[in-house]
Amino acid sequence: MDNLAVLALLALLPILVVGVLLVGLRWPARRAMPVGLAVIIVIALAVWRMSITTIAASIVQGVLIAVGLLWIVFGALLLLETITKSGALRSIRAGFTTISADRRVQVVIVAWLFGSFIEGAAGFGAPAAVVAPLLLALGFPAMAAVMAGLIIQSTPVSFGAVGTPMITGIGTGLAGSDGSLVPAAQARADELGLDHAGFVAHTATQVATIHALVGVLVPLFMVTLLTGFFGEKRDFRAGLRLAPFCLYGALAMIVPYLAVAYLLGPEFPALLGGFVGLVLVMWTSSKGFLMPKDTWDFPDRERWSDRWMGSVNPDVEVSAATRRMSLPLAWSPYLIVAALLLITRNIPAVQEFLSADAVIPVENIFSTGISQTMDLLYSPGAIFLTACLITYVLHRMRREQIAASWRVAGKQIAGAAFALLTALPLVRIFINSGEEFNEAGLASMPITLAEAVANATGQGWPVLAPTIGALGAFVAGSNTVSNMMFSLFQFSTGQGIGASSPETVVALQAVGGAAGNMVAVHNVVAASATVGLLGREGDLIRKTIIPMSYYCLAAGAIGYLWVFGVGLNLGLMVFLVVVLALVLAAVRVTRGTPADNAEVSV
Repeated sequence: MDNLAVLALLALLPILVVGVLLVGLRWPARRAMPVGLAVIIVIALAVWRMSITTIAASIVQGVLIAVGLLWIVFGALLLLETITKSGALRSIRAGFTTISADRRVQVVIVAWLFGSFIEGAAGFGAPAAVVAPLLLALGFPAMAAVMAGLIIQSTPVSFGAVGTPMITGIGTGLAGSDGSLVPAAQARADELGLDHAGFVAHTATQVATIHALVGVLVPLFMVTLLTGFFGEKRDFRAGLRLAPFCLYGALAMIVPYLAVAYLLGPEFPALLGGFVGLVLVMWTSSKGFLMPKDTWDFPDRERWSDRWMGSVNPDVEVSAATRRMSLPLAWSPYLIVAALLLITRNIPAVQEFLSADAVIPVENIFSTGISQTMDLLYSPGAIFLTACLITYVLHRMRREQIAASWRVAGKQIAGAAFALLTALPLVRIFINSGEEFNEAGLASMPITLAEAVANATGQGWPVLAPTIGALGAFVAGSNTVSNMMFSLFQFSTGQGIGASSPETVVALQAVGGAAGNMVAVHNVVAASATVGLLGREGDLIRKTIIPMSYYCLAAGAIGYLWVFGVGLNLGLMVFLVVVLALVLAAVRVTRGTPADNAEVSV
């Protein structure tokens, strides 16, 4: 079969099936993902003519990756149970109340700022695994906590894990088999007078600039959706009223983030931007700067919808805890996590040992050439576990408290296991479907999809380039993997449409790949598992797809204008449509009653 449109539809079919089941029919992921896995196996066998051995190897690879992800989730669950049973949560809650009891303020500080810092240090889903349980512990509904943790998986993601999506994702994605830039990219680098690393850093500055322009509204989106979906009156206006603080919180992270990207390179924008913003906003908030006059909170717990709540409820144990501790001691587990992330990611000898010497290689699975490494000691899961062990001593926890925390975390992780153990094999079959692994001589399913869209859009491609990046992240659950899959294709397409700076199209890919983390299935499953919210993945995606759509469309419009210049063109039209849609939504919310606003709840 050589009909590109038909091949693209077949490649898209497993994703459509999963999307319809999760979002349309609200199936839990544990039921939807096995169906998607069955569909992609049939397509891989019948159309791409992948061998059963290759499919089996891809499934094994997916299971190994799922085990690594479950390790992170278990660590996050254990950390939450540890600080709950030690009594630290009581002090943490009290500490935030002294700054502001307003949940809108708390979500900006914890999710946007602290989450950006954790993203910069660890990446790979760790922020949601830290932020969602922490917000839950502060009294947020489980679904609200996960929604916030997912929405901030956007602006900082491209520079997560000390710049991995840039250095490894784009750097490897634009390289040939010998590790150097492919000739076309090398020619562009030579034109700019840059080497391989310099070209990646140059592209990263464009990524940071687009993120800065689009991401400035992320905290406002997050707060407005929080009040609209989870407030007493489902009132989106309550979120809009905090616009000055949200924009201030956004700029507090984005300004240093952008400066670091231009001055220091792609390793530290999210990490330093998040840290500077966190310190600045917490200090100014404690002084009352831009603090709201009213205090917004969720309705009483007995009036919460059942769909808001998960099986993890730290409230009972927090209220029962008798021990009080100082705020620094209560926060010590998270300070330890941050310190360990910085040490393991920035001291070369430690990083080399944990990420190379201490990994478990699983090579050439079933003699297919498919391999996977298990870096469990480098994983955030190991850092969470280490923080727990230190906390046992610092918080002087009793043996029965420790045993109870392990018992509860173990029961909770079991619920997430099946969904992830079927989601990741689907992803690996999708990615491993390239020419080296099929007998039909076809490009991989992701590339087939991208080629079909590029052929249909022509010069309008920059507008949709972020969406392809988001699609890659939706499937792979990783901006890094999305960039590795699509960077070279995006660069070549940029050249094909006559872009003077084809690396800008690659930057759009990276921005979209970051935004796609908001709806990536295994990110949603993993974050949901940390608060016991399994089975509600479709409800979450219905909510997070709103800011993700804004992010991709706004980035695409800005990218088009960057590539082809400002004028009466497609980029300007799309940009104006996005602005108009935001204005109309704000006007409707402002003029409508809370009951009217509730109608737009998902």
